[in-house]
Amino acid sequence: MLISRYSKPEFDPYGDSSPEETDALWAAPVAPRALAATLSLPGSKSLTNRELVLSALADSPSLLRAPLHSRDSDLMVAALRQLGTTIEAVDGDGDGEYGSDLRITPGELFGSTTIDCGLAGTVMRFLPPVAALALGPTTFDGDAGARRRPMSTTISSLRALGADINDDGRGALPFTVHGTGGLDGGEVTIDASASSQFVSGLLLAASRFTDGLNLRHAGERLPSLPHIEMTIATLAARGVTVTSPEVGVWNVAPGPIHGADVHIEPDLSNAAPFLAAALVAGGTVTITGWPASTTQVGAHLAELLPLFGATVTVDGDRLTVAGTGRITGVEIDLSTGGELAPTLVGLAALADSPSTITGIGHIRHHETDRLAALATEINNLGGHVTELPDGLSIEPRPLHGGTWHSYDDHRMATTGALIGLVVPGVEVEDIGTTAKTLPQFAELWHGLFTGLGTE
Repeated sequence: MLISRYSKPEFDPYGDSSPEETDALWAAPVAPRALAATLSLPGSKSLTNRELVLSALADSPSLLRAPLHSRDSDLMVAALRQLGTTIEAVDGDGDGEYGSDLRITPGELFGSTTIDCGLAGTVMRFLPPVAALALGPTTFDGDAGARRRPMSTTISSLRALGADINDDGRGALPFTVHGTGGLDGGEVTIDASASSQFVSGLLLAASRFTDGLNLRHAGERLPSLPHIEMTIATLAARGVTVTSPEVGVWNVAPGPIHGADVHIEPDLSNAAPFLAAALVAGGTVTITGWPASTTQVGAHLAELLPLFGATVTVDGDRLTVAGTGRITGVEIDLSTGGELAPTLVGLAALADSPSTITGIGHIRHHETDRLAALATEINNLGGHVTELPDGLSIEPRPLHGGTWHSYDDHRMATTGALIGLVVPGVEVEDIGTTAKTLPQFAELWHGLFTGLGTE
């Protein structure tokens, strides 16, 4: 899979002064008419990577049906193979529209390897606890942007639980986990204000610790609680009980993780720009395979999009969003769904009244500083977005065409495409960055109004 890099704009949220440059610009298509599209989406990245980790730690083989095949999931598969897990592609049962199923056979965990995290937060935060259970040193590194993502909580918490980690004092990639074949575990207090992945990474491996885990969060906030709930649900399905006697405290007893046959739900967060497109261009967009119940953050779209003026209907496993082309400004706290923020900010920039979106200060530490990047790119197209301590204030203004920089961030790229539906001349820099979680994005996006991938 080719993941290209590209030049950054004059403002760089991470301060790179000499990025590698390419001329990869993608002309965002303008919707020629109201939409009437129906499409399916590949599996959830969050679920796929959690299930891959649990399968590698399980006491018997597992089968993942309709998993995601993308850069993030490929990096997780490669890393687990390097740690001693056998992962085989197998023919699916009719659900293989986006790739094969995966059979995972656990093996003895061993290190003496280097793991490429790319820009995948799930790889860099879920696998160090696994590496601590392996025998031998495992070095973690990734893309240049990954070295700027906060990792000190993972490093310090594993040290407190008995792991030997060498990071030369950086608190960031690269670092080496010197695994001894096991980890004591026990009690630890962390600050997970920057990412719920710090909690999930420990919970996923906790039952394999000698003394289990008593985990307490002591930070000012705990973002993206649904992702922690997702982790707890995937563990419960494999026989691991996580108790939470109070908010911000989790207990896991030592014990086995069972193998499982798991069908991966479609990625509902990746559905966000497609469903939002109905609001922007008017008409309807339907996503098939929508689960009746789920722990995915993207499920909140059914309540969030109507705030912007959408009509949402559910018929069996089909969720449909209808819009008129008119978008209403909002005031919302998005603490539980920060990964939806780029799409919703894109909607707000096209609305007929101002918006304030808060509770998303933690997305400064995602693939890029998303608050700074969104404000910069929308303002460069003529908008008026102001950064707040914990969010963005958006005052809609007429937008014009121009280059939309992606910052190696898949959700920045899809937001540029969304705005380009009604703003002629938007060129998205390196649409290929969407391969992080949705390699088929450009094809599916064109299909919204060409009939490709629709019913």
